[in-house]
Amino acid sequence: MTTAILERLSTLSVSGQHLRRLPKILEDGLPKMPGTVPETDVPQLFREPYIRAGYRPTGHEWRYYFFSLFQKHNEVVNVWTHLLAALAVLLRFWAFVEAEGLPWTSAYALPLLVYVLSSITYLTFSLLAHLLQSKSELSHYTFYFVDYVGVSVYQYGSALVHFFYTSDQAWYEHFWLLFLPAAAFCGWLSCAGCCYAKYRYRRPYPVMRKICQVVPSGLAYILDISPVVHRVVLCHLSGCQDPAAWYHTLQIIFFLVSAYFFSCPVPEKYFPGSCDIVGHGHQIFHTFLSVCTLSQLEAILLDYKGRQDIYLPRHSPLSIYLACLSFFFVVACSAGTAAFLRQKIKARLTKKDS
Repeated sequence: MTTAILERLSTLSVSGQHLRRLPKILEDGLPKMPGTVPETDVPQLFREPYIRAGYRPTGHEWRYYFFSLFQKHNEVVNVWTHLLAALAVLLRFWAFVEAEGLPWTSAYALPLLVYVLSSITYLTFSLLAHLLQSKSELSHYTFYFVDYVGVSVYQYGSALVHFFYTSDQAWYEHFWLLFLPAAAFCGWLSCAGCCYAKYRYRRPYPVMRKICQVVPSGLAYILDISPVVHRVVLCHLSGCQDPAAWYHTLQIIFFLVSAYFFSCPVPEKYFPGSCDIVGHGHQIFHTFLSVCTLSQLEAILLDYKGRQDIYLPRHSPLSIYLACLSFFFVVACSAGTAAFLRQKIKARLTKKDS
């Protein structure tokens, strides 16, 4: 009996030694997480106006930047807002499919699938840009170019569902021929303008950089949202009872608020150094844009379900296949533009380092 107890105690002692070593094993397996640094300790390229601290140092291994998802720094809210929004889009769409069913082989479901794909793509590309851009100057440019491709993809995905599911007949009769080609061009122009502005201008950025970003993106948005605005205005003038129109109204409001915070560095402009980790304008922009996307998704799901008698007679399966195929043409053009400018950036950085 005594021998058995001693053997048991010995086993527990050995197990206890393994448990005491476990934190050390885990520590060795995880990347060392250096603390954040002030703006003076990072190159000019990585500094944001009025953000004084919370920067991640450059030059570490990739796994450090991936694990910084769980670190407190000035980009972490930007990452989590779009990560949570991407998960919310995916879960909401999955719930819709489970509840309503989706005829996967039907051409009429394709624009909805493309839109959901574009939404998840832009949210994912954005969170990767904010998570990984701090590794090096080339990584900074590369991931923001990827982010701009995601914006272009989302713009055209939105145009598709607004065209097929949301537009009223009066708007459709006037613009059906030119809308999608113009939306495709404006989507690519938005990506090209943002990539060029990033390539051409260096910090401290002049006003022209913001113009190159905002004007093409603004034109794309005005065009893409035009069938929605027409629908919403007519609905509200006639005493709106359509729940989808109210969600469309919310997506417009949320987008306009997000555009303001994208264009203006507030509130950090008035409280320099006080909004470094939480509360600066780009985080507010991300938050409102995420809510805008979720409102848009809800409106599109209602339109897809409730307006089939309007959109089904308009479009042949062939026209839908061609329109959805053009989505991948926009993706290819935007990605090609981003890749071209990335090569020019890489050559410039190589020349600077030589």
